[in-house]
Amino acid sequence: MLLQTIHCQANTPQLLVADSLFENKSYKEAMEIYRSNFQNGIYSPSMLLKMAFISEGIGDKENAALYLSKYYDLSPNPQTISKIKDLTGQTVIEGYEVSDGMRFLVFLVGYQEIIVGLLALALLVSFILLWSNRSNLTEARFFWPSIILIILLFLSNNFFKAPKTGLVTGSPTYIVTKPSAGGELIERVEPGHRVKIKSSKDVWYEVEWKEQTAYIKKENVTRY
Repeated sequence: MLLQTIHCQANTPQLLVADSLFENKSYKEAMEIYRSNFQNGIYSPSMLLKMAFISEGIGDKENAALYLSKYYDLSPNPQTISKIKDLTGQTVIEGYEVSDGMRFLVFLVGYQEIIVGLLALALLVSFILLWSNRSNLTEARFFWPSIILIILLFLSNNFFKAPKTGLVTGSPTYIVTKPSAGGELIERVEPGHRVKIKSSKDVWYEVEWKEQTAYIKKENVTRY
């Protein structure tokens, strides 16, 4: 918890400077700070919107769509989809369906360090209580809270992982059935679609496309 607090405090001044630069229309300087934080996995919905605004302003529609796609994970709404369609020139885009379960998982991943810290603190308190009352602990039920906390701590520390997602950025991009030039063509698509990345093999990504396993060349997908 202490490390998480220090980490956040270390980046808050930077983001305040970037926001000030953005308000003063010093977009290039603001973007450098935003991009550095984004690469370190530190971002907020408002920061992603500002990055998309700056990228679109300089004609970088690919990255503008990328930042909006990430923003959509945090705040799903039809307006974002419409904007991505406008940036990519698409009328229909795939891969933006977000279930309630997926939103909850994204929330847990975003607060993973805090959740792990709180569980660790609770476990420490439970151990102290067990130690201080060790002479009165005659039944197994007194140990169950600590055991449950250990299990929850293990699960939250090892299994809170959001699906790996990528944005199709190549034009055109061929989605095929096998990771080879001989794979049967499933669909030919343009930039703007999202895919769930399942694994990586040489120059190919194994992805989920319309509820089936498919393959796309890495050069045509931007991961985030």
